[in-house]
Amino acid sequence: QVQLVESGGGLVQAGGSLRLSCAASGGTFSSYAMGWFRQFPGKEREFVAAINYRGAYTYYADSVKGRFTISRDNAKNTVHLQMNSLKPEDTAVYYCAADESLSTVVGGTGDYWGKGTLVTVSS
Repeated sequence: QVQLVESGGGLVQAGGSLRLSCAASGGTFSSYAMGWFRQFPGKEREFVAAINYRGAYTYYADSVKGRFTISRDNAKNTVHLQMNSLKPEDTAVYYCAADESLSTVVGGTGDYWGKGTLVTVSS
């Protein structure tokens, strides 16, 4: 059983940056693809970014491409989401997800999820 704990959320002005982290425990982190999703109030969770188990491949939603960067540190069992040039429309709860299959992570049906961290971008 893998446990995921997100951190790094908070309040930031438009144009600013935040770095989210997701710490994993209880499994072999280096064997899991990891992803970030976000959920707006009253909306379904949507895909943001994903990275394969080795960190060799990354995928992004069009809405964040060029502004967000996903990375992982397998030695520290951690995945990060560097968010730059933040916009008010990025305001959401951000969730970390894990699964052995990258396609499953990207599809939003990963086996493991964190509880989320709130990001608020003020205009």
